[in-house]
Amino acid sequence: MASEGKKPARRGRIRPWAVALWLLVWQGASMAIDQQILLVSPVRVVVRLLEMALTAELWTSIGFSLLRIGAGFLLAAALGAGLAALSARFSRVEELFAPAMLAIQSVPVASFIILALIWFSSRSLSVLISFLMVLPVLYANTLGGIRAADAQLLEMAQVFRLPAARRVRYVYLPQVLPYFRSACQAALGLCWKAGIAAEVIGMPDGSIGERLQQAKVYLNTPDLFAWTLVIVLVSLAFQRVFLWLLDRGARALERM
Repeated sequence: MASEGKKPARRGRIRPWAVALWLLVWQGASMAIDQQILLVSPVRVVVRLLEMALTAELWTSIGFSLLRIGAGFLLAAALGAGLAALSARFSRVEELFAPAMLAIQSVPVASFIILALIWFSSRSLSVLISFLMVLPVLYANTLGGIRAADAQLLEMAQVFRLPAARRVRYVYLPQVLPYFRSACQAALGLCWKAGIAAEVIGMPDGSIGERLQQAKVYLNTPDLFAWTLVIVLVSLAFQRVFLWLLDRGARALERM
């Protein structure tokens, strides 16, 4: 029998032993193939990443992509939440945006990127693509959270004639925030994948996507893997920081 007070293990948590096992599999496959141009070893990737970390090229590329992809995500989060609130209040607004949201979800990312290159500069392409990929996710989840609000609490707020601002603060926000947070968590990974794909196709000067494309063209496999690792690390860091700020803001609201 499990001892009382013992916390259950978190499902889906990444364990160090699992990471180490997959790195050993990668290393073994690289040694078996013995062709660095086909499959570089993880040791060589880490060494190359450390070499890149000493250059300004890495940090300027991270700053370029982080600024634009982050801006696209934040714009989509703000607009998605705002449109969800309007759609919950006015059915005509939901009917108006339903075809647009369906189209954004249905059209492949590559099609959006190619079409956007006709109208926009490649330097701002990742902002637009990140925005478009995140908007439907944030909109649908936030709208679902608003509609899942406790009907009894809403009725009580109406009986006591709470002002709209207090109704939002005490009734809607505590119930919608979990939906909004889970949507952000899901959308952040999608945002970075779409944003980097836009940079790879558009190749704006100084972006991570341009570095990836150059590594592919010159068959520079260590650089290709190293830049891919950079994308993963920056994406995870951005996700952790944003969710931490969101959770801290939610706790501050609870204490008010």
